[in-house]
Amino acid sequence: MEILRAKAHAKLNLSLDVLSGREDGYHDLCMIMQSVALHDDLAIHLNRTGEFAAQTNRAYLPNDERNIALKAAKVFLRETGNEGYGAFIAMRKRIPVCAGLGGGSSDAAAVLRALNRYFKTGLTQLELEQMGLQLGSDVPYCIAGGTMLAEGRGEILTPLAQLTETDVVICKPNFPISTPELFGRIDSRTSRCRPDTVGIASAIAADDKRALGQRLYNVFEDVLDRRARDINAIKSTLLSCGAYGACMSGTGSAVFGIFPDSVTARSAANTLAQLHRETFLTKTIGALTHM
Repeated sequence: MEILRAKAHAKLNLSLDVLSGREDGYHDLCMIMQSVALHDDLAIHLNRTGEFAAQTNRAYLPNDERNIALKAAKVFLRETGNEGYGAFIAMRKRIPVCAGLGGGSSDAAAVLRALNRYFKTGLTQLELEQMGLQLGSDVPYCIAGGTMLAEGRGEILTPLAQLTETDVVICKPNFPISTPELFGRIDSRTSRCRPDTVGIASAIAADDKRALGQRLYNVFEDVLDRRARDINAIKSTLLSCGAYGACMSGTGSAVFGIFPDSVTARSAANTLAQLHRETFLTKTIGALTHM
């Protein structure tokens, strides 16, 4: 049986706002999300034995059915009447883990897109997104990709004017940040600044990257603990190296900056790479539904 190959692209939060808690334990969010070229490579080997396993280049990631890519394969095969199949998924991970870049969600989304193509199931993008929501709140966006307004848990997606190709530097410090802890701090805060979501969308539509950079904002940066010093140091380096703006993505700990050109971006990446091993030079990309 042929090997299905897929790319799983990282996502950035150009803005992130937490509106309120919900009765189901989740939070209502308002975010502008963006895909970048940085990606994991997946090779999906289907079998007729019904067995599932994974292999990654990160020793600390699970290779059994706790792996979200395998969960995605099981959900797809079950819901499309292909329960007789199993899957072995080999993943070359490049997207940093526990970084706010959607690495696991993107892997799951790539599996769903690849299987939909292989089995010629004909599921629409919306149907794939609804399937993906069973796996995680970021999976629907990671199926669609591009430049999107994401609301609700993150599954209510509205396409925006697509951000033209933009040079980006991503830097992850050598620590994770606890997502539940940050949400708890957000819930206990009484006053907050909010992203200029409309302004960001307008800057993208006008292709004004300087204005976009000035408006990048993530409310989780306001409730960081001692890690704030490290996050702010990376942001300061990005800005001093010529970034239009810099921001933490998701609940962190990765920080990114958008740049006017590739030369300036490469210089910034080289500077940060001397301090942080997980530093990446990449670019924004469009919708992923054709990938």
